[in-house]
Amino acid sequence: MKKRIKALRLTCFILFAFSCLLSQQGYSQSLIISGNKARFEVGFNVGPSFFLGDLGGHSGKGKRFIKDLNLPLTEIMTGVFATYYPNKWLGIRAAVQYGKLSGEDKIINTKGTNELYRKQRNLDFRTNIAEAYVAAEVFPFMLLYKNEPDFSPRLQPYGVIGVGYFHFNPQGSLTDANGNKTWYYLRPLHTEGEGFPEYPKRKMYSLSQINIPMGVGLKYYISDRVNVSLEILLRKSFTDYIDDVSTTYINPDLFNKYLSPHDAAIARQISDKVFAIVNPGLTRNSPGTQRGNPNQNDSYFTTFLKFAIRLGPIFENSYDRNVASRMRCPPRF
Repeated sequence: MKKRIKALRLTCFILFAFSCLLSQQGYSQSLIISGNKARFEVGFNVGPSFFLGDLGGHSGKGKRFIKDLNLPLTEIMTGVFATYYPNKWLGIRAAVQYGKLSGEDKIINTKGTNELYRKQRNLDFRTNIAEAYVAAEVFPFMLLYKNEPDFSPRLQPYGVIGVGYFHFNPQGSLTDANGNKTWYYLRPLHTEGEGFPEYPKRKMYSLSQINIPMGVGLKYYISDRVNVSLEILLRKSFTDYIDDVSTTYINPDLFNKYLSPHDAAIARQISDKVFAIVNPGLTRNSPGTQRGNPNQNDSYFTTFLKFAIRLGPIFENSYDRNVASRMRCPPRF
């Protein structure tokens, strides 16, 4: 609960700081900077979110990015944003978003032998994701033609990079003999011995982390005030525990040593749900057997459809509006 409050406070601080920026010259909803009229946009976005980590994947060896994407596990993320444009080629965006991520070994397609060990692992997870970030939008063609005031195509590509803060809390499932699935929070179960003295290098991971959002987009101006964008945004994280899987299996007797009898019983089952397809008769992996890949942190990405409205006056007067309408460059990109 304290972690969520901390994340909420950071989100509120980011939005408050940005709102203070917006409040300057608020009567006109625009600023004059270096002779140019700065603009503000507000909007919302929605789109699918995808997890990239240890669990799930496609047949063959584990791959990076979209080559290991599981479409059946597509989740949805939504959010709102506000962007400040000091000029035509740069935007400073603040955003908050909420969605879900999930991963599952059972759905891996089996075509060879390389993927069988992951499918035999038979783990799964799900988590809610709440994030807040600040990022820069860069419009390369507007930068290239920044000395040509009449250059303003309706379709504009752009890049995004920033820094964010997100909160997650992974759950794993157990299925009973009747096929009923129950979900349990994984961090309190110490499934890989996090925080146990026997594993001093495995610290308890934080449920709130820094990430680096980066991506590309394509923006289309329906009118001078309304625009839509299609954007792919990857979040690089600094944790390998979004799915609670990172290193090796531990001695299950340690659960009885450090957890309550109830939690220890759950931890023994949920940490090792081996489905013996490579090693017939295997009921549990030996301590030290590889469970995940600690050499690559987890990440996730979204494909957003964004809708935005530009605030404040677009033109100084009706004459400028008419001139812009006649002189606007045709779509080039």
